[in-house]
Amino acid sequence: MDQWLTDLIAHLPSGNIYLCFIFIIALLESLPAIGLLIPGSTLIVAAGFLVSHQHGSLINIMISSLVGAYIGDLLSFELGRKYGSTLLKIQLLQRNRPMIRQAEIFFMNHGGKSLFFARFLGPIRGITPFIAGLSEMPRKNFNVYAPISAILWGISYPGIGFIGGASWQKAEGLAYKFGLSILVALIVTIAHYAIKNKLGEKK
Repeated sequence: MDQWLTDLIAHLPSGNIYLCFIFIIALLESLPAIGLLIPGSTLIVAAGFLVSHQHGSLINIMISSLVGAYIGDLLSFELGRKYGSTLLKIQLLQRNRPMIRQAEIFFMNHGGKSLFFARFLGPIRGITPFIAGLSEMPRKNFNVYAPISAILWGISYPGIGFIGGASWQKAEGLAYKFGLSILVALIVTIAHYAIKNKLGEKK
């Protein structure tokens, strides 16, 4: 094991404290404003990577990640429903207004599916559940898409880090390819619905 990795593991907490740390990272990344400041996906991939070097339990990290991600999405959604207009006025969100507008357009175009895809699309990850709440999306729809995306994210990102355990560069590469595959799936979904709607208009 490389010396830098040995030193890193030596300074990390373990047990329940470590799992709480993973849970908090996943939760905070899902919140508006705060999520812009936290590279949660990278840190969760890193946690899986460290499991391959005998630090932590992969199953426990996956559970902590997916629970944190879902609760974070739920909090973001409720904040949007109850305080959305007020929170949009805070300075950090005002500075990122173009990104918020992208999330709004993404949500308007794709509805519930946006909650699934946004989880894997970087900057709009934390703001999309907030926009869904602000737009008064029915809770029953939220409770279909949000758990699915949280479970997939919570399992796949630590898993990617673990599979790429031979080197951090390999883990990063796998994470990039996974994100790219989600993007391709999004493009295919958009194309499918566009073609379906076009054919429907011709009838």
